[in-house]
Amino acid sequence: MKNNATSRTAKFKMIVILIIVATLSVGIYMYQGNEVTLNVDGKISKFVSYSDTVQELIETEEVNFSEKAFINVPLDSKIESNIEIIIRNPIPYTIDDRGFLLETSSIFETVGEVLEDHHIELGEKDYTYPEMSEKIAPGTTITIYRVTEEVEVVETVIPFEEHVVTSRDLDVGVTKVVQEGQDGLNRKYIKKEYINGVLLSETVDYEVVVTEPVEQVTEKGSRDLILTSRGDTRFRKSITMNASAYDLSYESTGKRPGDKWYGITASGTKVRPGVVAVDPRVIPLGTKLYIKSLDGTPDYGFAVAEDKGGAIKGNKIDLFFESSADVKRFGRRNVKVYILE
Repeated sequence: MKNNATSRTAKFKMIVILIIVATLSVGIYMYQGNEVTLNVDGKISKFVSYSDTVQELIETEEVNFSEKAFINVPLDSKIESNIEIIIRNPIPYTIDDRGFLLETSSIFETVGEVLEDHHIELGEKDYTYPEMSEKIAPGTTITIYRVTEEVEVVETVIPFEEHVVTSRDLDVGVTKVVQEGQDGLNRKYIKKEYINGVLLSETVDYEVVVTEPVEQVTEKGSRDLILTSRGDTRFRKSITMNASAYDLSYESTGKRPGDKWYGITASGTKVRPGVVAVDPRVIPLGTKLYIKSLDGTPDYGFAVAEDKGGAIKGNKIDLFFESSADVKRFGRRNVKVYILE
């Protein structure tokens, strides 16, 4: 009997010991914390937390953060030993894109990250200030410089040159174009670079002659001799003129015998064969001439510009004949008028 009592006492003591050990184990487990690293906007703190979840820890530590803040782990995540919780609150920035200002915020701190966060893309030559890799402070204005290029096509005329050659087949003072000149065309491609719409530079990318100019060839008369009844006669100029004829009749002069100026030229000389009426602005009065026919009929011959008429203007000439029959026979025709030296 004594042995049974001793055995029961030993078993009871063992059970009590086991209960105490279990209780102590649970207590140690319940009060053992986890090492936590908390990074809030770059400020790092390390401590032991007894919270069960991230959200419970944030509430316990009274961490202030924005609704748009970045948290690297879900709020309902269990707190484990050596866990790192990172919280980044949005930082205010201004983005200036070609004069359009955007007041915004981002959790990132470099220019490139901020722009990427707002889905703002840059062209190949676009750049920013501050630079893309630069870390910026809150309130910084990020200025975007948009670089654009365009090519302007400018066409200019290349004037043709004139080549003058002397010809003994043409009279002095007479010119003849034997080859018409034509302007050429030059095309220039100018590359213009703009920054935010303002012209920064322009350079000639390349240029090409689209059409070469064609030279104009002009013959200039050098012949100053005309064969007349007196042999070779030197002249200094020739003019093709429209010729008419007149006599002393009333129909030609508007005067009758007995009138004061009947038969008298504008030069005050007596009208006679070889006297011609001209426009003094073209041929001065007193100029010696030779009138050559252009239709195969006999030349009028040597003449002197001594008269003028109301209808004789410009390249017109009026030849005096002694009879009305000769006037009618001559009519009106073109002649070559040589101004003699």
